[in-house]
Amino acid sequence: MTDHERREARVEALLERMSLDQKIGQMTQPERMYIAPDEVKAFAIGSVLSGGGSWPGKNLPADWVAMNDAYWAASVQEDEAHLGIPILYGVDAIHGHNNVRGAVIFPHNIGLGAANDPELIRRIARVTALEILATGVEWTFAPTLAVARNDHWGRTYESWSEDPEIVSRLAGAFVEGLQHDLGTDAVVACAKHWVGDGGTTCGVDQGETTLPESELRRLHIAPYLEALRAGALTVMASYNSWNGEKCHGHRYLLTDVLKGELGFDGFVVSDWDGIDQLDDNYSEAVALGVNAGVDMFMVPEKWRHFIAELRAHVDSGRVPIERIDDAVRRILRVKLAYGLFDRPRPAERPWSNHSSFGSDAHREVAREAVRRSLVLLKNDGALPLRREARILVAGKSAHNVGFQCGGFSVDWQGSDGNQRVEGSSSIWEGIRDHAFQAVLSPDGSAADGGNFDVAVVVVGERPYAEGLGDVRRSKEVPRGSMAAGAAGVPGPGKLQPYAATLEHAVSHPEDLAVIQRIADRGIPVVTVLVSGRPLVVNPELDASRAFVVAWLPGSEGCAVSDVLFGDHDFTGRLSFSWPRADADNPNRGDAGADPLFPYGFGLSYGR
Repeated sequence: MTDHERREARVEALLERMSLDQKIGQMTQPERMYIAPDEVKAFAIGSVLSGGGSWPGKNLPADWVAMNDAYWAASVQEDEAHLGIPILYGVDAIHGHNNVRGAVIFPHNIGLGAANDPELIRRIARVTALEILATGVEWTFAPTLAVARNDHWGRTYESWSEDPEIVSRLAGAFVEGLQHDLGTDAVVACAKHWVGDGGTTCGVDQGETTLPESELRRLHIAPYLEALRAGALTVMASYNSWNGEKCHGHRYLLTDVLKGELGFDGFVVSDWDGIDQLDDNYSEAVALGVNAGVDMFMVPEKWRHFIAELRAHVDSGRVPIERIDDAVRRILRVKLAYGLFDRPRPAERPWSNHSSFGSDAHREVAREAVRRSLVLLKNDGALPLRREARILVAGKSAHNVGFQCGGFSVDWQGSDGNQRVEGSSSIWEGIRDHAFQAVLSPDGSAADGGNFDVAVVVVGERPYAEGLGDVRRSKEVPRGSMAAGAAGVPGPGKLQPYAATLEHAVSHPEDLAVIQRIADRGIPVVTVLVSGRPLVVNPELDASRAFVVAWLPGSEGCAVSDVLFGDHDFTGRLSFSWPRADADNPNRGDAGADPLFPYGFGLSYGR
């Protein structure tokens, strides 16, 4: 008997012993703030998660290990009424273990797409896995495989590229880095969001993706083929709709295509309350989601309500027991493939509380990622900088780690300042360490009376995440993007947008003011843009002698200076076309597209 056959036999043996309540419990995933360990046992819960900004104790690895150890211990207790099945704990570790104090935070995906190196991606995923394991956790909701087709989308920075070629190229490497050989130094990967999340009309988060199936497959399904080929054990359903039907309730996409045609035998997890938009009636939404093919339900607060409704549907025959058994079979299959039943409790695992968490070795991988992700758009001789030069460093983002990390960095929406991301370095600190005559003046006022050879002005967006990062002129969204949802659950377009335009001088006039103030003094300006997407920056470009896109570099801002001073060359190339105006939406290969800088553009020092 092969290992696969032995696992399948064990799945069937467990399934045969489980009551209906235990099966439904395995399909349920509450958030840690809303469930205690004794409830995990009582309801046979299959998984618990931490949302962005949700952590135990002082948010140190030891606090996480102790928390998951308590949940694990409760889940495996077995008696006449309970079958011991260990929980799988999930987190949004999407650019490092970004929810935890002192973790290494990597550049967001948009920067890694500019680097476009599968081996680098694999090493980033390996470090991320080890830092997750140091906290006693087993599962991350990554990688995001969105192909972002409109820069107005608030999640553009979670996408490697506007083109499926790069996303496909990196997808398998990231999964391989996380899951490795599924041994003691591996975590469970989750490819998300199935499917079409990056293709919504006007880039509205959770909105409507209107495409013929051939285009959905070419643009948005293609990267999943590589992730599944690499063995991704879980897939997360997407909030968006495709041709008017929400993906969380789309039986054709979830069951016929993903599980049937593509042969995915792991489990599908919903997004945060993702079924709520299927119907105003929550009971109906539960039935639609289960019957469509969602296997595990992320129901952070109302998990008891979900359990009750699903039990009632099975009792009435609305949800067949065969569908329940299929979902639980898939969940057990993943837990067994990962070896969860045979692993020691979190407190006794070899990587728990490991000293490598946040280590210099891990940070060096992140520094390399920063260096490789920078894209040089303009250079009229201002770069590389000289170490002996008198350098003015200005701009609101020069000495602000929160800004350079962006969203999903300890807090869901990110932070302002240098306190929240511990062990980090700002872009200013890197320049200061390279040049002894560097002076920090965030508003650029030191230019008025000082003598400087050059200025580095670091500007850009403030942090945001998901729908709160959307750019649109009002809260109105295109017809077809709105969807029904349970009361109080934000649907597409219901969150306040980040800005009304991609024109940075309109959204953040303070940045252009600093650049112009310094340039008007005759000081050559090197502008460094910290941003989660391409922006319309024509006046900023015109006022600058050099212009560098740093994207959202993460905790290792010091690495930006390694390239500014010429220790390393610029190797990043645009994985997104750069717009000329807010109304533009150029994508590689689109008829009539006329970007300011094309896909693949990037200058180098040329040595």
